[in-house]
Amino acid sequence: MIEDGKRPSRLSGFRVCLIGGAFFLALLAVLQPITRFEDCPNYGGNGNASAFANPAWDFYLTLLLFGWVFLVVLEQTLSVTRRGRGGVDVALRAAGAITVATVASCGLFVNVVVLCH
Repeated sequence: MIEDGKRPSRLSGFRVCLIGGAFFLALLAVLQPITRFEDCPNYGGNGNASAFANPAWDFYLTLLLFGWVFLVVLEQTLSVTRRGRGGVDVALRAAGAITVATVASCGLFVNVVVLCH
């Protein structure tokens, strides 16, 4: 068996998490949602409004966030992610990536999508 002596990448298991986080930051920069409750169209009244100019983004963002967490979990099952690491290291990296993606997506969901509802 030929061993190339390379160390596994430090980003193994975190690539989708980091790329997804950058994607959502860029997406929110482009969409420019409302960030203050006082700026909502239904401020002072009741009813539902959207933090986005196009209310369909409430659904799209929710769908994309679920997809991001799913892809992070899927990345943890790849053999490339586990290559050259022990069981505890793989489990800690997987738990860390999944926790970061879940907390970030839930925080983003609550702060942006639910703001004007």
